[in-house]
Amino acid sequence: MEKKPNRLAQESSPYLLQHAYNPVDWFPWGPEALQKAKAEQKPILVSIGYAACHWCHVMEHQSFEKEDIAQIMNQHFVCIKVDREERPDVDQVYMDALHAMGVQGGWPLNVFLNSDAKPFYGGTYFPPQNWVQLLQSIADAYTKSRAELDSSADQFVQHLQQSELAKYGLQQANATFTPEGFEQMFASLSRRFDLKRGGTGGAPKFPMPSIWRFLLRYYHHSQNPAALEQVNLTLEEMAFGGIYDQVGGGFARYSTDEEWLVPHFEKMLYDNGQLLSLYAEAYQVTRNELYQQIAMETIAFVERELTSPEGGFYSSLDADSEGVEGKFYVFTQAELTELLGEEAALAASYYNTTEAGNWEHGVNILHRHQTDEAFAADQGMTLEEVQAHAQHWKDTLLQARAQRIRPGLDDKILTSWNALMLTGLVDAYRAFGEPKILELACSNARFLISHLKQGNQLFHNYKEGKATIDGFLEDYALLIQALLGMYQITFDETWLKEARKLTEYTLTHFFDPEEDLFYFTSTAGEQLIARKKEIFDNVVPASNSVMAMNLHFLGLFLGKERYSSLSDKMLSKVRDLVVQEPSHLANWASLYSLKLKPTAEIALVGPEAHSFRNLLQQHFMPNALLVGTKEENSSTLPLLEDRTAPNGQTTIYVCYNHACQLPVTSVAEALDQVSHI
Repeated sequence: MEKKPNRLAQESSPYLLQHAYNPVDWFPWGPEALQKAKAEQKPILVSIGYAACHWCHVMEHQSFEKEDIAQIMNQHFVCIKVDREERPDVDQVYMDALHAMGVQGGWPLNVFLNSDAKPFYGGTYFPPQNWVQLLQSIADAYTKSRAELDSSADQFVQHLQQSELAKYGLQQANATFTPEGFEQMFASLSRRFDLKRGGTGGAPKFPMPSIWRFLLRYYHHSQNPAALEQVNLTLEEMAFGGIYDQVGGGFARYSTDEEWLVPHFEKMLYDNGQLLSLYAEAYQVTRNELYQQIAMETIAFVERELTSPEGGFYSSLDADSEGVEGKFYVFTQAELTELLGEEAALAASYYNTTEAGNWEHGVNILHRHQTDEAFAADQGMTLEEVQAHAQHWKDTLLQARAQRIRPGLDDKILTSWNALMLTGLVDAYRAFGEPKILELACSNARFLISHLKQGNQLFHNYKEGKATIDGFLEDYALLIQALLGMYQITFDETWLKEARKLTEYTLTHFFDPEEDLFYFTSTAGEQLIARKKEIFDNVVPASNSVMAMNLHFLGLFLGKERYSSLSDKMLSKVRDLVVQEPSHLANWASLYSLKLKPTAEIALVGPEAHSFRNLLQQHFMPNALLVGTKEENSSTLPLLEDRTAPNGQTTIYVCYNHACQLPVTSVAEALDQVSHI
């Protein structure tokens, strides 16, 4: 029987399009569905997921593709499908509702609402039999016990509308940022370290880049070797594990086991952008060549598989291909032998593959147990020989993999996730100085400004020439952060001006002066049943923590005390929680590290300003900013006012707290001055 399209066939989201031929009468989120529910007094089912979500696919195949189940859904409910990546605001509200119900969150997220869009029940994945029973019991309860369900929904909405600060008892600001509080954060985090395999806790293991980036800052400040040891252990274990694509580069979303071996195979842009920043910064600190290799291979993966012809970055690659999770990435030993010939035995030792397979169904996930140096010593080979072999194996296997049926590509372009990758490229360019990285970064930055910005307003999404959803705070915060980085690696003041305009827009449309924090949604956007503020740093840093850090740096770049002061106020609001629970507020913790000592303002003036900058930024200087110009008096930036290059000699000015060191003319002297701040 020929399948008929439903309303989702008109949408651009790949996730919604996956459901466009379900027999379920799906609506996209919007006024049409909400009005229908009110007019017919029907309960609403909101089903939320994303294109690379394995269990979302499973539930679709088991339930949403089945005529008999769809009939029950269509008869009793107004059914709405939401792509959580397109509508993080909707996802955030109903995920919070699920938590208020005492249910562990995850996707697919299935929430039942009354006709006023207020939630009264929810869950995640349901097997088909359980799903049918649930649908029937909720339909029955909605008919017979409507008043009770409405009362329950009103209570959940009251909970959702409660301020995050009130919920966690943070009404009083604490503006003291002390070394003791900083040490307490490390002590709290260290109790959760996995000292054997890196990361925190047991399975499943998520990379959580914000935690390790904070630890690099803590180490920079404290020189406590235990912090760097845990960062190195974690980064090496991840780089050697199956969570990292040993053939094609790039990281999967998380590891299902505690040894980083078996990934959930989807690859997300937001993970790879942040991990690129992490490995680049770790390279600056350690000069470990493994970190440079991982960073460069990750960039190659993004350029090869996630870059649009226009310069934007696509969102993700699915975990599944041909309906099987990980099929694209794994090899049997027989396949490896056929492809690598007489080198297969050596490759098997390097990648720890076996005839029986190291995963299910006799297949192997390629992973490593030791450094190239250690492997070379074990095999009686030189390091150069091992690296030449490994590169040959990667090239051969990548070519073989290219013949396979590829995982699904989520080709929507999101401003926030692009900005995370753009920041990753900025950090990688700082660390490695490769011109190709700068080209890729500039191309993406130009794309975002020209296609996802209209006036001073951002859009969240872009596909096939259209941007349709108003930007959220995460879009503004993460793009401002990336633009501050773009200025510092180019000294092109256009990027700084764009960052300032976007900041002013957020202060007008997102800011809550009563709490000194920003809402996730704009006053100009759709008003949901609750207007949320994002405080906790998760896999992606909270938009408020990113804005607070942006304001810290912008206040210095532009000489705007109100920005600097607001940054202090924002951190002071959550300070007690940051000190107690740094694992959930790791980006806030990084901001805290900036407040312990003055930020170094490094101004470069003269013909070699750019080459001096490139030398300076190879060093890890988390509490410093760079400004520069080749020509005197060619900038309007306060930090470059009255800065000269005597006798045409490039001069470096290191200042902090409105006080400057003596001008110097070499990078070494400037670094020495920074180290003594």
